Amino acid sequence: MILGKLWKALAAQMNKIANFFWTADPVAQLQYEYDKAVDQMKEGREGLEQYRALVERVTRQVNGDRDHVAKLEAQVKAYLQVGERETASKFALELQRAKKELAENEAQLKLHEAAYGNNVTKIKHATKKLADLKQKIQKYDAELKLSRAEAELAKLATSFNFDITTDFGQIEDVIQDKIGLNRAKVRVAADLSGEGLDKIKAEQAVEKNMAENALREFEIQMGMVTPETAGVKADDKELGTERATQKQT
Repeated sequence: MILGKLWKALAAQMNKIANFFWTADPVAQLQYEYDKAVDQMKEGREGLEQYRALVERVTRQVNGDRDHVAKLEAQVKAYLQVGERETASKFALELQRAKKELAENEAQLKLHEAAYGNNVTKIKHATKKLADLKQKIQKYDAELKLSRAEAELAKLATSFNFDITTDFGQIEDVIQDKIGLNRAKVRVAADLSGEGLDKIKAEQAVEKNMAENALREFEIQMGMVTPETAGVKADDKELGTERATQKQT
């Protein structure tokens, strides 16, 4: 009784494991069944080829029997025509036996041809079924992969909740903090670049003033302006000279 219970429990667990592997990858299971059926079909085709060889052998035997019957009929007629009834009767008896054997072989050939034809029809039908099964396997495989992808996308869509309490929300905060830190570094660099700017501007103003003085000194030396009119801009001086020239002309 205890052994019986143990056996039943073991059988139940084995059945559970078998069901797990059976349902884990149904497409692979279908492919296995398809491959097994293809192997059986190959064996059936080989058997059908051997059976066809038997039919061909019986066909040759029947054709030989027909030729033998025709030959015996001709011999019986020939001996009757020459009056050899005793010899003709011997051939007639052999002819009778040959016809009986021919009839048996023809009946056997008819059965073999019918059986061969039925097997051909069955194998053709099975081949078509295998082709349909192969298409179904490809279809189921594609549909399963698509459904898995859709399920993953749906799960991913629900997971993308950028709330502060979720992992995605915390990751987003870290990213924003890093962006803020980088921007702060840029701002600090820009602010620090203003140190000593007043001194630079003062030096630039002094240099500009020195350049203006050098230009006035050049204008005085060239007679373009006098020291008394040195305060007049060079453009105004040139413009006045040009107007005076125009009046003289």
